[in-house]
Amino acid sequence: MLVAGAFERARFLALLRDFTVFGNSGNGPFKILAGYHQFHAVRRALRATLRALAMRESAPETLREDPEDYGLASVRNYQPGDRRIGVIWHTQGSGKSLLMAFYAGQLVRCPELANPTLVVITDRNDLDDQLFATFAQCADLIRQTPIQVESREDLRAQLNRASGGVIFTTLQKFAPLAGESAYPLLTERRNLIVIVDEAHRSQYGFKAKLDSKTGVISYGFAKYLRDALPNAAFVGFTGTPIDSADVNTRQVFGDYIDIYDISRAVEDGATVPIYYESRLARIELPDEAKPTIDDAIAELTEDEAESEQERIKRQWSTIEALVGAKERLAMVAEDLVRHFEDRLAALEGKAMVVCMSRRICVALYDAIVALRPDWHADDDAAGRIKIVMTGSAADPQAWQPHIGTKARRDLLAKRAKDPNDPLQLVIVRDLWLTGFDAPAMHTLYIDKPMRGHGLMQAIARVNRVFRDKPAGLVVDYIGIAQNLKRALAEYSAADQRQTGIDEAEAVAALQEAFEVVDAIFHGFDYQGALTATPQARLAIMAEAIEWILARQHEAAAREKTPEAQKRAHRRFQDATLALSKAFALASASDYAREIREAVGFFQTLRAALIKTGTTSGPSKSERDWAIAQIIDRAVVSTEILDILSAAGLRTPDISILSDDFLAEVAQMPQKNLALEALRKLLNDEVRSRTRTNVVQARQFSERLEAAIARYHTNALSTVEILQELIELAHEIRAAKARGQDEGLSEDEIAFYDALAENRSAVEVMGNDQLKVIAHELLTDLQRNITVDWAHRSSARAKMRVLVKRILRRYGYPPDLQDAAVRTVLAQAEALSARWREAPAG
Repeated sequence: MLVAGAFERARFLALLRDFTVFGNSGNGPFKILAGYHQFHAVRRALRATLRALAMRESAPETLREDPEDYGLASVRNYQPGDRRIGVIWHTQGSGKSLLMAFYAGQLVRCPELANPTLVVITDRNDLDDQLFATFAQCADLIRQTPIQVESREDLRAQLNRASGGVIFTTLQKFAPLAGESAYPLLTERRNLIVIVDEAHRSQYGFKAKLDSKTGVISYGFAKYLRDALPNAAFVGFTGTPIDSADVNTRQVFGDYIDIYDISRAVEDGATVPIYYESRLARIELPDEAKPTIDDAIAELTEDEAESEQERIKRQWSTIEALVGAKERLAMVAEDLVRHFEDRLAALEGKAMVVCMSRRICVALYDAIVALRPDWHADDDAAGRIKIVMTGSAADPQAWQPHIGTKARRDLLAKRAKDPNDPLQLVIVRDLWLTGFDAPAMHTLYIDKPMRGHGLMQAIARVNRVFRDKPAGLVVDYIGIAQNLKRALAEYSAADQRQTGIDEAEAVAALQEAFEVVDAIFHGFDYQGALTATPQARLAIMAEAIEWILARQHEAAAREKTPEAQKRAHRRFQDATLALSKAFALASASDYAREIREAVGFFQTLRAALIKTGTTSGPSKSERDWAIAQIIDRAVVSTEILDILSAAGLRTPDISILSDDFLAEVAQMPQKNLALEALRKLLNDEVRSRTRTNVVQARQFSERLEAAIARYHTNALSTVEILQELIELAHEIRAAKARGQDEGLSEDEIAFYDALAENRSAVEVMGNDQLKVIAHELLTDLQRNITVDWAHRSSARAKMRVLVKRILRRYGYPPDLQDAAVRTVLAQAEALSARWREAPAG
C-alpha cells in the first residue's frame, strides 16, 4: 500500500517537485522528504485556501481521513470567501515547521493566487527566528528568499508591495506607532495569506480597552492586524488541539483542516511516547506552605493575555520565594543529579530543567555545580551544564555569566542539539520551551507551575525520535499532575495513552522484562557473578553462556519452522534487548537500582554472544544497547567480555588456527561455548579471506553456513558439529599454505582459483597452464589499475577487455570465459586497495 501510494505517477512527481528540500547542518548536505501526513495536509490546506478566498478550487483529492473522523468539525463545508482557511493540528515533533514551508511552496506556485504575499506570524522572537531559519533553508522551494522584519516601520515598508514576498514578523509589531490611535491600512489585496504559528495564542484582541488614567481607547494586536490587512485570509498551525470551549479560534481561523495527533505520530515512529514521574515524594515543601502553593498554582498560567500578567505578578512572586528557598533547591539539586546520572547510565542523551524564575535558574545551577564541580566551565563552548536566559546589565552580578547575546544562545542551541557535544543539562525559564528541537533530549525536569498549551508544548521537547530512545520522560518537582490531566482532556483517548504515562507502568514493564530473562537461568545460579572476583566472574560467565546456548538449542529442537528455530536461538539476546529498553525507561526508579547489576551481567553476556554471530557484527543499535554499561563499574570491566576469555582459552593467533588451539577447543567441557568460539574464529577468518581470495572465501563461507544450518536442524549433534568445524579449520589453514606448495604468491593463487573455479577448465587447460595465466593476469592488472576503476564504467570495460584478451591468447574455453572474467574482476577489486598501497615493482 505504501509503495503503491507513494509511486503513483502524479503523486511521486509532486513529492519530488513540491515536497523535497535540502539542508546543511554543518556536517554536510542532507535531503528531507515530506511524510504522508505533511503531504496530505498541504493538499487539503491549498484547497481550503482557494475556498476561503472564493477562488476556483482544484479537483478534490479523495483521502481516507478527515477531521470529522476524529469527531471534530472541519472547514470542508464553509462558505467560499469567508477568509477563514482553517486550523492544522499536527502534534509537536512531527515536522510542523517544514509542513508550513511545504504549504508556502504550494501557495507560491498556485496560478489562481497570482503570486501571493505570505505573512508568517509568531508571538515570540525566538520562535520567529526558528521558523525563519526553516523557511530560509527551503528558499528554493518557496522560490524566493524570505524576509524577517526588524521593526514596525520595516513591517509597513515590506507589506507595501504589489505582489510576492514571504514576510516574517511577530504579532507585537502590529501596534500603532507612538502618537497613533489606529493602525493604518497597508493593503486591500485579496491574495495575501497570513500564516499563524500556534494559532490559539495572542490572536483575539478585538475588544476595546479604556485606560482609566489616560482615557485612551486601545485594542489588541489581532484587531490592528485586520485593520492593516482587511482582505487577507488566515490559516492557523498548532501543535496542540483547540480547547473545546475556545470559540475565538474558530471565529478567527475556522475549524480543522487536518489532524495528525500524538497517537498517530507515535504509531508512525515520528515521535516517541512521553512518561511522567513525580518526585514530590522526595522533594517535600513545608506543610504550612502547601495550601498556599496548591491554591496559587491552580490559578497561575503563562497562557493568559498580556493584560492579565500584572494581576498574577504579586501572587507569582510569593510562590517563587517558597519554591526557590535555598533548602528546597539543595534537595532538588541532589535528587536531580542522582536521577540524571542514573538516566545517563542507561541511555545517552540530554535533559532540560524548567525553573520558575531567572533567580531560581541561577540558584539551582549553583547548587548542582556545588555537587558536580566538573560540570561547570566558564567558556560557553565547554561544560556539561548551562543556563539559557535573557537579561541586561541591570541584573545582579551573579547572573551576568549566564546572560548573553543572541550569538551565545545560538551557540548553546547548537551544542544542545549536537548529540556528541558534552553539554548535557540545560536550565531554562521560558526560552526553548516551544519550537526547540533537540532529538537527543530525553528528560525534562519541571519545577515551574505550568498548564494548558504551554505545558503540552514544553513536555514535547522530549518526544523527538533519536536512535534507540524508547520514550521521553517528564520529571515533576512542582506538582503538575492535575494540570497535565486537564490539558490532556482535550486530546483523544489514544493520545492520552501516549502522553503522561505513569512511571509505575514503566517499572511494571521493567519487572516483567527482567522476570523473562531471569527465568531463562532457572536452575543456574548467576547471582554469584555479581559479587565475585574478576577471575571468578569470568568463569561464571563462561558457564552462563554455555547454559544459554544449551537451552536455546533445546528450544530450537522443539520448533517446526526455520523462523521459529531462529527465534529460539536468539531468545536470550532478544529478551535482554527488551530488558535494556525497559531499563532505559525506568532507570532512575528504586526497582531499577536494585536490579542494575544483574541487568549489566545479562547485557555483557548478550554482547559476548553477539560477537559470535556469522554476520559482519552487531548493528549499531545492538551495540549501543550492549555497551550501555548501566551497572556499577565494579561488576564488569568497561570492555565487552570476549567469548574466548570466558571460555578460559588463551587468545590464539586467528590467522594460524594452530593444532594445539584446535585440540584445546575439542577438549573443552563447555561444548556449546566451544562451538560458538570456533564459529566466531572461522567466520572472522573467512571474512578476512574475502579481501584476498574471493573464491576461497565464498566456498568456505558456504560450507560454514551449511554446517551450522545442519546443526540448527539437529542433523548434527554439538560434538559432531564441533568436529566438522575443526576439520574446516584445518582446511582453511591448508588453503593458506597451498600457494607455497604450488610455487605461487598469495595474489597469484587467488587468480588461479578464479580461473579454476569451474573444474572443467582445469581438465581442459591443465594445472601448469592456469598458473601461467594467473601470473600474467596479476602482472597486467596491477600495471593498468587506476584509483577508481571499479566505479567507472569506462575503466571497468577496459579491464574486462584486458582479461578477455589474455584468456583468448591462452585458449581458455570460450563457453567459460564470461564467468571467469566476472570472477577475475571481482578478485582484482578485492586486491586493488592493497596494490595501490604497495604497487608492483
